[in-house]
Amino acid sequence: MFENLTSRLNQVFDQLRRRGKLSEADVDAAMREVRLALLEADVHFSVVKALIARVRERAVGAEVSKALNPGQQVIKIVNDELIATLGEPAPLNLRGPKPHVIMMVGLQGSGKTTGAGKLARMLRSKGERVMLVAGDPYRPAAVAQLQQLGERIDVPVEADVNVKPPELVKRAFEKADKGGFGIVIVDTAGRSQLDAELMNELKSIVAKVPPVEILLVVDSMI
Repeated sequence: MFENLTSRLNQVFDQLRRRGKLSEADVDAAMREVRLALLEADVHFSVVKALIARVRERAVGAEVSKALNPGQQVIKIVNDELIATLGEPAPLNLRGPKPHVIMMVGLQGSGKTTGAGKLARMLRSKGERVMLVAGDPYRPAAVAQLQQLGERIDVPVEADVNVKPPELVKRAFEKADKGGFGIVIVDTAGRSQLDAELMNELKSIVAKVPPVEILLVVDSMI
């Protein structure tokens, strides 16, 4: 998906670069191509509409007309607005007393368990002592999957399918605190906002052990 989007946008940008001056019609034509590229990449139409409106407002104004290279300036505006829409990358909030708790949440099958393992590996490579918590006793083999990941990256996994996730997370936090671990990553069960019982379970976890970060894991095709 991202390869196709990049290719389409590059085609539009190449056409803009070749133009010495840009008319309002040129900008509109370019925005139509950008709009189509984003829609074909499954970006929600309301997001596309708002982004294109902001880009066009800036692109047909003095910001571009006074630029030495109008085409390049429009490309910069598109880039700026895409970043503003997606949000700037931000580091994890690991300030304050340890251990820090990070919760992985999201729908079923979105990649929370794998993501938890990758995050643990990355943090461990930075010198952090990390513990993983298998907080999904419902999906078949979810606990075993996290344990296998933990073995591969040499990170301990706190697991017990006979203990409710809120109590398990509390137990893991206490163990991490006593053991000198800096970060506890909690892999939770997949759920949607319609799953009242599972949503209440998340609230219970947060109430017992407030996390410094709650990371929403989503499918890249959404």
